Amino acid sequence: MKKTLCLLLTLVFIMAATEGITQEKKSTIEMGSIGETLVDSYQIGIGDILEITTWKEPDFTRTNVLVRTDGKISFPLLNDFPAAGLSPMEVKYNLEAGLKAYVSNPVVTVHVINPVSQKFYILGEVMRTGEYPLAKHLTVLQAFALAGGFTQWASKKEIILLRHEGGKDQIFRINYKDIADGKDFSQNLKLKTDDTIIVP
Repeated sequence: MKKTLCLLLTLVFIMAATEGITQEKKSTIEMGSIGETLVDSYQIGIGDILEITTWKEPDFTRTNVLVRTDGKISFPLLNDFPAAGLSPMEVKYNLEAGLKAYVSNPVVTVHVINPVSQKFYILGEVMRTGEYPLAKHLTVLQAFALAGGFTQWASKKEIILLRHEGGKDQIFRINYKDIADGKDFSQNLKLKTDDTIIVP
């Protein structure tokens, strides 16, 4: 009887410990996902137009909210509210925190309806040179597709990507044929704001 009781207690202890580990892993995964969403999301910039919806609160719902040159937006009761440099998810959480003084459990949704601040440029021997909106995760290869591909005179082995970041200018040399042939996918860079691609 004592052996049986001891065995049952041991099993209960093991199950409780296993459940605790599982819950801890689940919590870590969920927090990791939120962190990745905040970091990897679109970064709001000056000139962007936002749509901000507060569930069941029409007084705190606004369309065509302009991110001003000072990086802020105007919002009821919260006045000048920071937005530039943040992701839509970060602005959502900040607005919800600010509205708690006026609304019980506010649920805010932030959409970027006109992302005019994030641009890249492509020049030279492509079919359509110019300025293009920078969509999330856009790569060099996708940029060529947006520009309609190369002209017949393009030098596909000597493409240059210019980037200004952290106060420094960087130059990346890109061989399109190496990417297309599967020899070097590391050259298929993810584009950043104000990148300029030159196809000689």
